[in-house]
Amino acid sequence: MFDKILIANRGEIACRVIKTARKMGIKTVAVYSDADKNALHVEMADEAIHIGPPQANQSYIVIDKIMDAIRQSGAQAVHPGYGFLSENPKFAEALEAAGVAFIGPPVKAIEAMGDKITSKKIAQEANVSTVPGYMGLIEDADEAVKISGEVGYPVMIKASAGGGGKGMRIAWNDEEAREGFQSSKNEAASSFGDDRIFIEKFVTQPRHIEIQVLCDAHGNGIYLNERECSIQRRNQKVVEEAPSPFLDEATRKAMGEQSVALAKAVGYASAGTVEFIVDGDRNFYFLEMNTRLQVEHPVTELITGVDLVEQMIRVANGEPLSITQDDVKINGWAIENRLYAEDPYRGFLPSIGRLTRYRPPAEGALLDGIVRNDTGVFEGGEISMYYDPMIAKLCTWGKTRGEAIETMRNALDSFEVEGIGHNLPFVAAVMDHPKFISGDMTTAFIAEEYPDGFHGVDLGEESLKRIAAAAAAMNRVAEIRRARISGTIDNHERKVGESWVVQAGGEVPWPLIIKADKSGSDVSFEDGTTVRVEGDWTPGDTLARMTVNGTPLVLKVDKITHGFRIRSRGADLKVHVRTPRQAELAALMPEKLPPDTSKLLLCPMPGLIVKVNVAAGDEVQEGQALCTVEAMKMENILRAEKTGVVSKVNAAAGDSLAVDDVIMEFE
Repeated sequence: MFDKILIANRGEIACRVIKTARKMGIKTVAVYSDADKNALHVEMADEAIHIGPPQANQSYIVIDKIMDAIRQSGAQAVHPGYGFLSENPKFAEALEAAGVAFIGPPVKAIEAMGDKITSKKIAQEANVSTVPGYMGLIEDADEAVKISGEVGYPVMIKASAGGGGKGMRIAWNDEEAREGFQSSKNEAASSFGDDRIFIEKFVTQPRHIEIQVLCDAHGNGIYLNERECSIQRRNQKVVEEAPSPFLDEATRKAMGEQSVALAKAVGYASAGTVEFIVDGDRNFYFLEMNTRLQVEHPVTELITGVDLVEQMIRVANGEPLSITQDDVKINGWAIENRLYAEDPYRGFLPSIGRLTRYRPPAEGALLDGIVRNDTGVFEGGEISMYYDPMIAKLCTWGKTRGEAIETMRNALDSFEVEGIGHNLPFVAAVMDHPKFISGDMTTAFIAEEYPDGFHGVDLGEESLKRIAAAAAAMNRVAEIRRARISGTIDNHERKVGESWVVQAGGEVPWPLIIKADKSGSDVSFEDGTTVRVEGDWTPGDTLARMTVNGTPLVLKVDKITHGFRIRSRGADLKVHVRTPRQAELAALMPEKLPPDTSKLLLCPMPGLIVKVNVAAGDEVQEGQALCTVEAMKMENILRAEKTGVVSKVNAAAGDSLAVDDVIMEFE
């Protein structure tokens, strides 16, 4: 077995590989850019080597710099993680020439299957059903428009070397095909160093289901069941689960056997993933093969008990697989939510900055499940503009799908992240969405269920009353503490009353009576209902673990005047707890309105202005492109929301802007 391996990656996947290497008694070497000198993977590794500036194309994807780090460290093998150089055959060739083991598939397999165009041709030759499209290289935007028309809209414009949603666009007409081709080409060049583009038919109402395969160099190959990855945003997966709630055993077996046959046809040896698009009748079509470890591999590990990173290392060491297809079972259900540094209230645009608070839920076995959090960040660390915005992958396991979902709900409510915009409220909302709970979702789930974007969660009256009761109990604890303040006037004792009025969000205030005992409080509403509140919360705590009528309720809590800011199940509420007289006076206060920004184009995220399409005096139409902002390797085209005339342009190409900086003004 290897004594030392180098991880040619960063963030959570580098930390993930280090954990398994430690378990196997293997020393690890981290590499890092200027932006990552204080990163968690650098701290966790046995040694770390600096490889250059923050930009990935000057550090993490420069083969010569990685090879220098290997020589300096004396590492015998390299794990590439995902992204960066993980599917670059030139990197695998360089390792082979240097006598260093690549913890991944052979070069020929990477060349055959890592390139989406080549893999489609091989799949067609092997009589694997594929989605219609144009497999040749596309030279320019005019040709992209012509081909898109021939294939038939809508079409998917994809980077040949792409992955993780980078370099990928859906076009519904000629104009979108032209814009999408150029943006995909630019993103592919900056992210992968390869700007080749191809086009295929976009199949509507599809499910995205993938098969995990594992092969060795001795001709053995197995599949470790499937992962459902249909909930995607901008073609990037957000929620994954294993197994799929849609597949039956016959379809699972057919997809698995076909995936293994395809892998064996190219001499595959390592962990890999064969991705399919599946229609409503369970017909499946080959999309691509990822010749690397997938981001969502933890859900497969949770239902099979197989450590995929360990298996990759053992295969790279020349060992045969120690498990057969008969050994692979489905034990329970696992769900993964990707926590991204992006603001769901601003169209999921990237958010950067310092993590002023980062407290994930406790990992390990619980009463009804398991919680696992794969992460590469820490409290006080910075989310950089140079890399993928993923913060963590929160995974839960349960004996059933329902138990896995409930464990996930509580884990999300317990996850504290402050300092940046993040998508915790959104994934919490998905976990409660009827379509997700039923398992009846497609890749169009987010577009269909949140057509106007995500604007928070409106909780039902029952949920709001549970929160109101908990807030009243917490307020009583806080009031008792305030009543005990030292330095008060002699012979004066402040009494904490029983009558309060609670207003949760914009709901009508609820008058209530609270009576406490040593173990909790009884909260009685005007309609005659009484709920029992118990729990452990002390003023100043940012997390309250309560039970309301015996049912757990986890709340994120911040103090505001006369109440709390409370976040739970994707909702963000101001909950005011007032005396009856305070509530009477509060009802007379005028509402504070937000400032009018309707005549301003504000920068929706920290980023770099790539292009400004208009000038002062130009008349613009609704939907017209105004400028392009690049952040976290993604180009975002900002469009006019209505017809107007540009009165002033405050930014130019090359300018770095902060959130809400004014890019241009309108008459």
